[in-house]
Amino acid sequence: MAESGGTNGGRMDEAGRLMRFEANRKSTLIAYLLWFFLGYFGVHRFYLGYVTSGLILLALWVIGTVLSIVYIGLVILAVPAIWWVVDLFLIPGLARDKNNQIIAEIERAA
Repeated sequence: MAESGGTNGGRMDEAGRLMRFEANRKSTLIAYLLWFFLGYFGVHRFYLGYVTSGLILLALWVIGTVLSIVYIGLVILAVPAIWWVVDLFLIPGLARDKNNQIIAEIERAA
């Protein structure tokens, strides 16, 4: 009887870990949608947990937009534009890395 309780307890632990992963998992599809519609602001990077690079993208966009009045901003806006295109290819790896990090955190907590 103790073995049966241990097995059920193991299943509950596994189910709990799976539920925690599914609740925190990052979707590549959602990241691409955010990239397409709001990527110039770095929103997809915020979603994937890369807050620092998201803030840098947002700051470059704001500074570039403000300075576009004197045309130097157009040069600055080229940086987030290029970064936006590069992220098209980086998103699957960024999502995979974040999901692996979530798995490792759940394993450590278990």
